[in-house]
Amino acid sequence: MRICWSNLLMIAVVIALGVASMLASCGQKGPLYLPDPPAADAGQ
Repeated sequence: MRICWSNLLMIAVVIALGVASMLASCGQKGPLYLPDPPAADAGQ
């Protein structure tokens, strides 16, 4: 069975994009957290 070079190129591009997206991720270090809720005004 002969493998077409364009198939190998497509597989290489998909792998490269997958690795790049995993390395990029969100960039935040440490555990994720929920933001504090806004403080309610005491005067109202």
